[in-house]
Amino acid sequence: MSLFNRNKTIHKYKGIVLPFKLVNFMKYRLVAYIFSLVLTSLCVFCIATKGFNWGLDFTGGTVVQTHFSQPANLNKVRDILRDNHIEGAVVQTMGDVRDVMIRLPAAAGNAKVGNKIQMMLTEEDPNLQIQSVEFVGPNVGKDLTDSAIYATFATLLLLLAYIGFRFEWRLGAGAIVALAHDVLVTLGVFSFFQIEMDLTFVAAILSVVGYSLNDSIVVFDRVRENFRKIRRVDTIEIVNISLTQTLARTLMTSITTLFVVIALFTFGGPTIHSFSLALLVGIAFGTYSTIYIAISVALDLGLKREHMVPQKVDKDAIEELP
Repeated sequence: MSLFNRNKTIHKYKGIVLPFKLVNFMKYRLVAYIFSLVLTSLCVFCIATKGFNWGLDFTGGTVVQTHFSQPANLNKVRDILRDNHIEGAVVQTMGDVRDVMIRLPAAAGNAKVGNKIQMMLTEEDPNLQIQSVEFVGPNVGKDLTDSAIYATFATLLLLLAYIGFRFEWRLGAGAIVALAHDVLVTLGVFSFFQIEMDLTFVAAILSVVGYSLNDSIVVFDRVRENFRKIRRVDTIEIVNISLTQTLARTLMTSITTLFVVIALFTFGGPTIHSFSLALLVGIAFGTYSTIYIAISVALDLGLKREHMVPQKVDKDAIEELP
């Protein structure tokens, strides 16, 4: 035995070596179902009642980035815009108290909006500088919204087809339910807190789908391998053994990824806040859904050994047929 493994505890279950004592994950799947049902119902209710805070990428509008020579008084900037009949403007800093972003609805923006903003705010700061003016038309915003929805649904359908072909349709159905669960929870969080959703959010959602699917495929592959190797245990035990064997890998991958995402959220600035927050929520729930949604749904759909292991054909019996 090597020096590194000398003090390592060996756990066995019916002669099978495990990295930990066997964890009976499937014992608690009914509790997990109830928790997920309540959580997703709350998310759907929140989405239906509060909707989303769509960013300018989807609704259209104008973003004016300004630089003040001194710390800006945001309340006074809002009052000046309101006094000049500009309603619905969102005024916020961009990391520095002298850098201010002014977001205007589509109706309030035009090609000369930068000059108008500069003239309005001269009394607040004569040395005000307009750094950039970006305009997104409402038609472009609608096209982006439709494209984002189509891309997400197309991804889910293609993943269902791939997993059904690669493994078994019950596993494919479980994976799609888990992915829909993760996406719905992420959408619910953004709806509840009214966090702005832009194109980076769409990229984050697709990243969450890929990450969650990768976790699920690792577990599916181990389940299929154990069905072929272990013959003396039932399906629930096979699933529990497979989840226990992959638990260390799942936790280490998720924890290290979350460290990076938390760093992005904390230090990345407001530009990628929606991206990093969506990843943070999606990855956290993706780890949970891999264990208690994807494989549990496949199990309750009747997953059995014969679905995963090709049946041997008796050639002699075939030859004897008339």
